[in-house]
Amino acid sequence: MRFSITRGPATKVAGLLLGVALALAVPRPSHADIFEAHEFTLPNGLDVVVVPNHLSPVVVQAVAYKAGAADGLPGKNGIAHFLEHLMFKGTDTLAPGQFSREIDKRGGSDNAYTSQDVTVYHQEIAKEHLELVMKMEADRMVNLRLTDAIVLPERDVILQERGERIDNQPGGRLGEAVDATLYLNHPYRLPVIGWRHEMERYTTEDALAFYKRFYSPSNAVLVVGGDVTVEDVRKLAEKYFGPLPKGADVTRERLHEPPPAAPRRVSLSDERVRQPYLVRSYLAPNYRNAKGNEGYALTVLSEILTGGSAGRLYRRMVIEQQSALAVDSGYDGGPYDIGRFNFYATPRQGGDLAAVEQEIDRQIAAVLKDGVTDQEVADAKRRLQISAVKARDSVSGPVFMVADALGKGRTLADVQAWPERIGAVTAADVLAAATQIFKPANSVTGTLLPKPAQEAAQP
Repeated sequence: MRFSITRGPATKVAGLLLGVALALAVPRPSHADIFEAHEFTLPNGLDVVVVPNHLSPVVVQAVAYKAGAADGLPGKNGIAHFLEHLMFKGTDTLAPGQFSREIDKRGGSDNAYTSQDVTVYHQEIAKEHLELVMKMEADRMVNLRLTDAIVLPERDVILQERGERIDNQPGGRLGEAVDATLYLNHPYRLPVIGWRHEMERYTTEDALAFYKRFYSPSNAVLVVGGDVTVEDVRKLAEKYFGPLPKGADVTRERLHEPPPAAPRRVSLSDERVRQPYLVRSYLAPNYRNAKGNEGYALTVLSEILTGGSAGRLYRRMVIEQQSALAVDSGYDGGPYDIGRFNFYATPRQGGDLAAVEQEIDRQIAAVLKDGVTDQEVADAKRRLQISAVKARDSVSGPVFMVADALGKGRTLADVQAWPERIGAVTAADVLAAATQIFKPANSVTGTLLPKPAQEAAQP
């Protein structure tokens, strides 16, 4: 399913000028060492990253467009996800669905996903077919062909998808309510897939307008990983993406979030809920706008709180008190504009959701009062850095990591420097970051509850 809550001839350039310009697009090897990676930029603005990994004769290709749901016009925020579906509907040279069929019959796989900030299309296939997938991806970057006969049936598909993933899922509806309450003004408050009443009015013109505005080489990142060389990828990228027109310059135009004034709560009851559930979200700086290593300190803090059996909350609530069936936290510093820090908890069967929330509050208060220890920080950093090292063994992992990060405005150097910046975090950094975000007015608490039998029976 192409959805994430988390899937005409090109212009010709004069041969001599193109050849000279392409010769200047030399790869710049990264100096960090999570994985080997090389970056170069084509004259039309396409950013290209190559992540060689010769463990198997497989390649993974991803194209990330720097456009997501938050870039839609008012009333059209879900159009980014709708266009993601329509990108598989064909060009002058590819029939609807042929893109995926060509990959499938060669034993490969393809898909896509849309988030608030980026839309990513990706394929995994034997290395001898890289030229085919690159040719097809370049083709649909500028040559998508849409008509009402193609678009309107797909609109029914995304409406059905919304029903399955959101409308008929109490957890999905709670997530929408939390987002709409956490962000007062910023478009992150709107669902990636869109509101149903707006989706019902999407048109072919809406999809084409978004496509023409955002889909171009200068607003995209091509990442290729696996059994490839930089030279091979550069030749193919120059051949298929190089002749495409640069496209207009794109500026993200988004409403800004005002300072929060009060803590907020939302609660959803549903007869299908068997286990209560709690989520607490705090607005937080993201990696792009954090001061110093604030974002990395929040990553370490999350690991200290819920990093496996060693985490404070996990140890206290799941092992010692046995009050919670599960508890977790997470810092998301990836979004282009605003990050967030989340807590999640489910009490044991028959347990008290209020008691679980109180314990989370006590643990937050303990961090704010006494901070964290040097040993906790050292242990958390070691676990995080080990997980980064393990990423080297994956072919697809680094590709998705780079595509997502660069699509959201970060750099390859940022991605590669992650272990180093995690390693620089101190206990004082963690306390300072926690003090900055753990403010009641900065939060929304959402609860998912079973609906009482007598209430559920009412029409």
